Amino acid sequence: MTSTITRGAQVARRLTFITAAALIAAACGTEDAADPLSPSGPVGRIRFVNLITDPGRNPVNAILEGVPFGVSLAYTGSTPSSLPAPATANYSAVLEGARTIILKKTADTTVTVGTLPVTITANNDYTVFATGGTAGGAVTAFTTGDVNTAPAAGQARIRVVNMSPTAGAVDVFITAANADLAAATPVATALANRAIFPGAALAPGTYQTRTVPAGTAPAARAAAVNTTLSGVVVAAGNGRTIIIADAAAGGAPLRSFLLVDF
Repeated sequence: MTSTITRGAQVARRLTFITAAALIAAACGTEDAADPLSPSGPVGRIRFVNLITDPGRNPVNAILEGVPFGVSLAYTGSTPSSLPAPATANYSAVLEGARTIILKKTADTTVTVGTLPVTITANNDYTVFATGGTAGGAVTAFTTGDVNTAPAAGQARIRVVNMSPTAGAVDVFITAANADLAAATPVATALANRAIFPGAALAPGTYQTRTVPAGTAPAARAAAVNTTLSGVVVAAGNGRTIIIADAAAGGAPLRSFLLVDF
């Protein structure tokens, strides 16, 4: 979970962020602080996901303590996975403590879209979601603590986070492609909005994740599917997170997408 960054990796990371800074030169961050992305003390790890349901404010630039962290992140876009090599990673190591992510509208970086606080504790992983924004509403943060313990030898892990206000509570199925849902057993039942299914241990392979409204009768499940994600490939030792989300402007149709954990 904790990442130890070598001096060479620090330099490479700074070069990447300097390049990103040139793209968003008009953006401002928080007050001066120790560079949290080249930490010299205890670290946690962080990633950011854009779930702002206001197309008029998307895409956004993410700035962490004055350091560019992501550029032109569309709805469902995430960072650091979107950054160019060599900084590409599933999470970024960040100096522990109270941190702030500032979101700027990419098309006009004088516009602040949201200010998202997050507290980092050493040796922990976090996903910070920017949420809200529908019909001009406020953009706020929702942060999950991510337990990224490796699965048992020869196994993989898929977890699920319900980030769809429209979906409400759902039953979650992880199956082979197009398996009969009437005969399937859900891996999670009544998974509410902003709730987390911590993960199913699975054999390596290719899976399909589907959700239905909580409590849907087995015979009615096939017709009630409200999100589907096919072709979820996990090798031994892999960890993946499936996110259930609203449409880009809020509401239906719902969608789901994948984040790589390890």
